Amino acid sequence: MTRIALAGAVLVLWAGAAQAHVETERVEYTHGDAVLEGFLAYDPHIEGAVPGVLVVHEWKGLGPYVERRAAQLAGLGYVAFAVDMYGKGVRAKDHTEAAQLAGIYRNDRQLMRGRIAAALETLRANPHVDPTRVAAIGYCFGGTTVLELARSGADVLGVASFHGGLDTPSPAAPGALKAKILVLHGSDDPHVTPEQVAAFEEEMTAAGADHEMVIYPGAKHSFTVPEANSPESGIMYNEAADQASWEALKAFLSKLFEGQPASMHASNGH
Repeated sequence: MTRIALAGAVLVLWAGAAQAHVETERVEYTHGDAVLEGFLAYDPHIEGAVPGVLVVHEWKGLGPYVERRAAQLAGLGYVAFAVDMYGKGVRAKDHTEAAQLAGIYRNDRQLMRGRIAAALETLRANPHVDPTRVAAIGYCFGGTTVLELARSGADVLGVASFHGGLDTPSPAAPGALKAKILVLHGSDDPHVTPEQVAAFEEEMTAAGADHEMVIYPGAKHSFTVPEANSPESGIMYNEAADQASWEALKAFLSKLFEGQPASMHASNGH
């Protein structure tokens, strides 16, 4: 477990996305009878197959925030797929609806695992993606989801959770985890108790997982979301933790995919 001080200047978050080179499209796919619609972002000027990254939304559903994150990742040279956990057009209009929607999957982890697995297969099948080099990241509800993906033993290189829930009714079995795990957590997040943090650490250790937890002092829940502004609910944007956690993710992915992002190998037409 790592605790870091938040100080000093950091590069502007959105400047690194190189969005002038990023193309996006809606991708329809299915899980059982459910029709889903994700958001794909990639740089078409990069030659050959590149690593893919799933991006899982917060509890309101797929929206502008994770689409922005997917575009950032595409600007780094990855193919990013912002997944749809709820269904095409199914989005929460407020926190009450969000709690109901997210609760369906929190209370049925097999459904959650199946739904994210369908997105994983969709990303792997994309012709721009190297199917042997895939990772997943998630925010809040999405963080919980990618940890469940890892616990399921899915064949992904790594997962990263940003202010996600850490508890589970189905802990990882010893030796079952194939993915490296990065958890980026706020020390003042009231939605994840110290007991849950300790239980997660114990679970990962017992499972023999390659994992790291980085704790950002003073950061509350949703610390990476600029629109988050509800301190009375323990939900608040923290610019320093946001930028530091993004740098931690970039380093994690670069190491995971063995070297520089694919954008370093773009064609001359880039």
